[in-house]
Amino acid sequence: MRSNKMIDEDPPILMCADLQSEYLADGRSHAISDADLIMSRCLAMMTLWRDNLWPVMHLKRIAQAAWFNPASNLTNWIAELKPRPGELAFEHPLPSAYSSTRFTEYMSNIGSIRCVVLGFSLDETILATVVDGFHRSHRYQVVSDVTACRRAGVGDAASYKASVVKVIANFARVRCVADLTGASGRIDAKL
Repeated sequence: MRSNKMIDEDPPILMCADLQSEYLADGRSHAISDADLIMSRCLAMMTLWRDNLWPVMHLKRIAQAAWFNPASNLTNWIAELKPRPGELAFEHPLPSAYSSTRFTEYMSNIGSIRCVVLGFSLDETILATVVDGFHRSHRYQVVSDVTACRRAGVGDAASYKASVVKVIANFARVRCVADLTGASGRIDAKL
């Protein structure tokens, strides 16, 4: 179902960060405690973008560190959230997506497009990417209730996530789903 509201300028790119099995595996240091909730919200946002034929981009962490084995099945996309044909996908070895030469070139060539960011690894990939993007004058909006952090080593997860979101707010606009869609569930034309 396409949105009734038209966006006057180019629609923003939906950037889906690190939606990989690694973050769902119990007992892993990067496991996300509220993964089911975040996955359902990610799927809803992706469906909205896809139904409107707006661009969707996927980021995949392929780190070479000992804790992240790229040969493992844990680096695979989560089946329900994997890229579809025609959607962009970039692999990045370091926390920032800008560590991918292809991603950096793509972002440099698309002009002043806006990116709406969701997904896992809020405290690594999303944080590092929006900081790098800020210094390159790229515009990011992070949807805080459609993002997740790995389990915090110290303190509770909610406080840790709130702290990370406060840091991100210095470099990107922080929004929630309701800000983007309003009560109607349709995308806000002033996105």
